[in-house]
Amino acid sequence: MNGVRLRFTPLQRALHWLMAVCILAMLFIGVGMVSTVMPEYLTLVSIHKPLGIAILVLALVRLAVRLRYGAPPLPADLPEPIKLGAHLSHYAFYLLMIGMPLLGWGMLSAAAYPIVLFGGVHLPAILPQSDRLHSLLWDAHFYFAFAFFALILFHVAAALFHALVRRDGVFEAMAPVSSHDETAPAE
Repeated sequence: MNGVRLRFTPLQRALHWLMAVCILAMLFIGVGMVSTVMPEYLTLVSIHKPLGIAILVLALVRLAVRLRYGAPPLPADLPEPIKLGAHLSHYAFYLLMIGMPLLGWGMLSAAAYPIVLFGGVHLPAILPQSDRLHSLLWDAHFYFAFAFFALILFHVAAALFHALVRRDGVFEAMAPVSSHDETAPAE
């Protein structure tokens, strides 16, 4: 059957939900890091760094998969401003999912802090040591985290709008399971 795909591929859905858990965990760990001076700080940092690199790798894989398989079309009756918002928010997500870990990696490199992943693997510095650059990147990482959190809230609100108000299939396109067919007949 040659129809229009109504849902993202299983791989795209798995990456979406895996990354959603990782990103939410990362945001809460980040909040914990900047709000404590207790011994837990070092534990949070030791989780934050490798999780950030994992998110970077997953985001690059996800981008490649998205470029390969695309996305189901948005409903034809969806107003143009909402379509534009959907497209722009997805660009913003990819920018932040890739940019935030790179900002963190650059920030740590500029401070000459080691980036140790699980198993004792050390990542190389990607920027030269510079206190000024470290401070600039720390600020960028901090404020972009708030933008990321706001984008997530917007995304959840939009998903609920599509699921509960419009009931137009947009939510079901990324839902982990569906009771509907995967494709619609070709027109």
